[in-house]
Amino acid sequence: MSLTLTDITLTYPDGDARLTALDRVSLDVPKGSVTAVLGPSGSGKSSLLAVAATLIAPDSGTVTVDGTSTTGLSRRELAALRRDRIGIVFQQPNLLPSLTAVEQVQVMAGIDGRGARTARKRAAELLDAVGLTAQADRRPHQLSGGQRQRVNIARALMNDPTVLLVDEPTSALDHERGAAVVDLIARLTRRRATATVLVTHDRTHLSAADRIAEVRDGRLSPARICHTGG
Repeated sequence: MSLTLTDITLTYPDGDARLTALDRVSLDVPKGSVTAVLGPSGSGKSSLLAVAATLIAPDSGTVTVDGTSTTGLSRRELAALRRDRIGIVFQQPNLLPSLTAVEQVQVMAGIDGRGARTARKRAAELLDAVGLTAQADRRPHQLSGGQRQRVNIARALMNDPTVLLVDEPTSALDHERGAAVVDLIARLTRRRATATVLVTHDRTHLSAADRIAEVRDGRLSPARICHTGG
C-alpha cells in the first residue's frame, strides 16, 4: 500500500461540544489504483482528503504514506513529505495568470530545488503526458476549463509523488470534459503507479475507479472492488 489510513477520528469544536467529522475511518489505497470516495456535501470527504494530505492532524489514528507513518513528525518533516511524496489536484486549478502552462508546472520544481533546465524538461514531458504540448506556452486565459484542469494535474505530478489526492476535479466542467479528465487521472495513475484517491459526488465517472468507498456522517464504508476499472 502507498497510502493507509487506520482508525482515523477527527473532531472540530462546536460550541461547548465537538463535532465528529471522521469517525474511525480506515482506508488502504494500493499503488497504481484509483479509489473513488463518494459522499454528499458535508459527509466528511474534504476532511478525509485533508487528513490524507497531512494538512490536518487527526485526533487519533495513523496516516501512513509510502511506508512512513506521519505520527510524531514535525511540521517541517510533514512539509517535506508532502513535497516529495504527495500530489494534490485541487478542485479549482488556481493557476497564476502571468505564467504559461509549462511555467505553472515548472514552478513546483523550485520547491524541490531542481535546476531550471531539468525542471523545464520534466514540465514539458508532463504537459505532453496530459496532452498539452501544443498549449505549453499559453497562459490560463488562453486555455479551456478542461485544459486548465490538465495543467493542474501535471503540476501535481511534477515532483513524482507516490500518492495523488484529487478533490472534485470535474465540478467546473461539463460531462464530456469531466469524463476526459477522470480518464486521464486513471491512465496516469496506472502509468506512474501512484496511489490515487478521487473525491467526488458524481457517480457518472466511477467506471475509471478500481475501488469505491462511500462516506456518510463521517463514517466510511469498506472500499469495494469496481470491476469496470483498469
